[in-house]
Amino acid sequence: MKNADFLTGITTSGTPHLGNYVGAIRPAVETSKDPDLTSYYFLADYHSLIKNHDPKKRKQSALEIAAAWIALGLDYENCVFYRQSDIPEIPELTWILTCLTAKGLMNRAHAYKAAVQDNEENSRKDPDKGITMGLFSYPVLMAADILMFNARKVPVGKDQVQHLEMTRDIAARFNHLYKKLFILPEVVVDETAAVLSGLDGRKMSKSYNNFIPLFDTEKRLRKMIMKIQTNSLGPDEPKDPGTCTLFSIYKAFATEQEADAMADRYRSGIAWGIMKQELFEYINEILKEPRGRYEELVKNPGDIEAILMKGAVKAREFSAPFLDKIKKSIGIQSLS
Repeated sequence: MKNADFLTGITTSGTPHLGNYVGAIRPAVETSKDPDLTSYYFLADYHSLIKNHDPKKRKQSALEIAAAWIALGLDYENCVFYRQSDIPEIPELTWILTCLTAKGLMNRAHAYKAAVQDNEENSRKDPDKGITMGLFSYPVLMAADILMFNARKVPVGKDQVQHLEMTRDIAARFNHLYKKLFILPEVVVDETAAVLSGLDGRKMSKSYNNFIPLFDTEKRLRKMIMKIQTNSLGPDEPKDPGTCTLFSIYKAFATEQEADAMADRYRSGIAWGIMKQELFEYINEILKEPRGRYEELVKNPGDIEAILMKGAVKAREFSAPFLDKIKKSIGIQSLS
């Protein structure tokens, strides 16, 4: 196997939703089909340990996320599709990187700072109350995911840019202290990528419990879309598409021409009930065929497991010899 041209992971901490699809899964599926690229995609189950302490939920999430990627067309024969925990070299590399990562760098991580701030704002005596070493060290594990396969480009959302910068810092420090083995990964932020709003107008997220599951039944999908909050403007009153959750979701799925036409209908006046029904019908039509494939895959987890195992073998063709090279460079090797 070759170095990763692209590498993307998704945490197994819940059911995949519409935001996951437009933000991560859809672009990954497109890239996976390019025969000129070596792309790595993985289920980040070790990352899920930070927030999810329910073993059954983690296992179910891995099943649902893998099934979703495959059902939506991921070319797992052309790319490398694997489960993070099936690559033992990753946690080994995590420890090696931890031992040369400055604590001060980790102190500046957004997630850690936000948790400390929350404790301080709630007048808790210990600013680190409830903060695990998993949360604190999360950027190091992420660095190991990326550097293990010497990924050249890593597509991320804007909220993950800091972690990629930390990965570059960690890689540069290793290269300086030992041997120049790591490529400094390039951060790829798609400025045009949609960040979907959820039912309450905030970013669609499992953390906010405001998400719309990707492969719910038609009846459930319609019910969730009907729950999306709107303002009190009447049916014939002009509406601003730029501030509407319904429009933002529609735009993420529609063509540019369709989105422009819908924006004109907003400015002319469109009833919220009509917009919700049309949004449901539009998304449902896109998901109908993949939903059938997804349901069949979930019923046959052994088929998914076989795909992941095959992916792990491909991944370890690179990670095992590369870790040996890393260990030799730091003096952990045979004495003879």
